[in-house]
Amino acid sequence: MLAAIAAIVAFLSLQSFNAAGAENNRAPATLVPIQSQNPSDLAVGKLLVASRSLRDPNFARTVILLVRYNDQGVIGLVLNRPTTIPISQVLDLDSAKNCTDPAWLGGPMEPSVAFALYQTPGKLDKAESIFSGVYLITDRKLFEKTIATHPDPHVFHVYLGYAGWTQDQLQAEVKLGAWYIFPADPPSVFTSDPNSLWQTMIDNTNLLQARNTPPRLPGE
Repeated sequence: MLAAIAAIVAFLSLQSFNAAGAENNRAPATLVPIQSQNPSDLAVGKLLVASRSLRDPNFARTVILLVRYNDQGVIGLVLNRPTTIPISQVLDLDSAKNCTDPAWLGGPMEPSVAFALYQTPGKLDKAESIFSGVYLITDRKLFEKTIATHPDPHVFHVYLGYAGWTQDQLQAEVKLGAWYIFPADPPSVFTSDPNSLWQTMIDNTNLLQARNTPPRLPGE
């Protein structure tokens, strides 16, 4: 277990990201989520997309889902840093012994702490509803029960560690332009292409900025 955690911490180094496809002048509205840099829009179920100017290696080029947001603090899970370490090596659960699906690095804080995100159409007892049928699992018995059903990795991810702030701290970072805020959706949370997720979101941000910028007149 300790060796696995050490390997995960080492995995904090940034991966290279490929540029997304060519810009589409008339992209469908469903491909251009509404962005914000207003701290009042921060809430559970929102995505934080790191701006190009954010250089902190823990957060550069990350997309983070907020799963807790209250007076006690803010918790987010990084969505685009998969590891090569199977769940069987990081969870001390009988049901996880043969689970070869990879764990994800949820953030730089407490990598020995595990969380899970699970999309299911029914209500999930002892889990926290995040948005649109996506639940946060932290309860050990629910972890055991859920993994025993062999959930599809396209709707179930296990995260080690998390990103954490106080409300004031994260609001200040948003005001400084470190983050864009987007509504979350299942394809982003359970992305099949984590290496391009940040670039895709940034491309959407750039497209929205271009649409919202008045055209320049000749001579300006």
